[in-house]
Amino acid sequence: MTEARETFSSRFGGLMTIVGVSIGLGHVWRFPYMVGKFGGAAFVLFYTLVSVVIGVPALMAEFALGRHTRRGPVGAFQRGGLPYGRYVGWFLFFVVTAATGYYSAVIGWVLYYTVGQVAALAHIPFNAAAILPPDHGFVLKSFLLQLVCTGIVILACALVVLKGVRKGIEVVSIIVLPAMTIVTILVMIRTLTLPGAMAGVRWYLLEFRFSDLTANVMAAAIGHAIFALSLGGTFMVVYGSYLHADEPLARPAIWTVIGDTGSSLIAGLAVIPAVFSFGLQPASGPGLIFDTLPRVFAAMPAGWLFGALFFISLFGAGYLSDIGAVEVLVAGLTDNTRLTRTRSVWVMSLACFILAIPPSINNAVFVPWDLTFGSGMQTLGSLLAVVTVAWCLNRAAALKELFGAGEKPVPMWVFNWIRFGIPLIILGVGVYWLLTQVFGTFSGV
Repeated sequence: MTEARETFSSRFGGLMTIVGVSIGLGHVWRFPYMVGKFGGAAFVLFYTLVSVVIGVPALMAEFALGRHTRRGPVGAFQRGGLPYGRYVGWFLFFVVTAATGYYSAVIGWVLYYTVGQVAALAHIPFNAAAILPPDHGFVLKSFLLQLVCTGIVILACALVVLKGVRKGIEVVSIIVLPAMTIVTILVMIRTLTLPGAMAGVRWYLLEFRFSDLTANVMAAAIGHAIFALSLGGTFMVVYGSYLHADEPLARPAIWTVIGDTGSSLIAGLAVIPAVFSFGLQPASGPGLIFDTLPRVFAAMPAGWLFGALFFISLFGAGYLSDIGAVEVLVAGLTDNTRLTRTRSVWVMSLACFILAIPPSINNAVFVPWDLTFGSGMQTLGSLLAVVTVAWCLNRAAALKELFGAGEKPVPMWVFNWIRFGIPLIILGVGVYWLLTQVFGTFSGV
């Protein structure tokens, strides 16, 4: 006999868990540097738009796939009727494993920077940048520091996942998510009081020009929305499988987008105005958080306090989403093997630690690892999930899962948008990414 599927203990707990897994490093680490790289307000406003227009229905589709099949990605694609669905599920399972490894390493960097900010209070010399991998070559100290901090992060995730969905993940999400949000808002308020901060706010939100809305900016905004919402046929499929049968899927989808996009906007207001205030460059890339902000905090009155709060908040965001990643992997094993939950947790924790080793060597390995397993494969997984629900799943079953629990009938154009519009947009972004980033065409667009 199969064990009954665990569900969330309450709607609030379920919502906190789903929002918590979607609010990860993509918001506080990736979003501000993406805004800087792609020119400010045009990227921000278009990202907000596509988070609603694409994000809400795509989330509903992934929730529907998980709830209908009561499985994670390995079983969901097969039960959903996708050709070779089981193989697709195992492929995405491996992608999440590889992505969780390097993602845990980045959270390890955040942990080390948090310790560094606290050490500043006691005036203890501490070079937090020592943990960052070199651009090329091999640095033993950086490598060992990364392994230690990555191990701590993965162990902390494992201890929560061992307790299950209700007693572990849901409880931690209810505690960490509100605390993390409050801390980020405090840092944002302090940032907005800095001299010259309003110039950053104007560039970030108000200086919108249609000429800035290039194909590169739009493709980057769509890709980041998929990344930030944890779409990809994995995370949200698993958490959809824990939703109650009578839960209208539009509700958690809408609130996830509100929480997710709102957190991004707040994080941007905590970072971009500070960068402008101190005359630094917002387009400094992935190092914006780790290279630029510590200099800002060092020059700011009581900067050690706000630096510590910022990196604690950043760690909390990454930690919640990393717990979600480990849960995806554990669900994959418990759904499809005879391993117990406890053994599955330790097996996948070890696998993630091993796969964290290659990208920890240097950025020449890390960057393509991130590009492949973070952005590219996540977009592919999201496309496959939407296609499975809209085209492979029995039409009546799909409509019942997507809209059956609603109090009012949903217009048919919504289903057609999920069926035609979203797959075409995601596919278009994927093709554009291949042409520009892999084959180098249209580089000036």
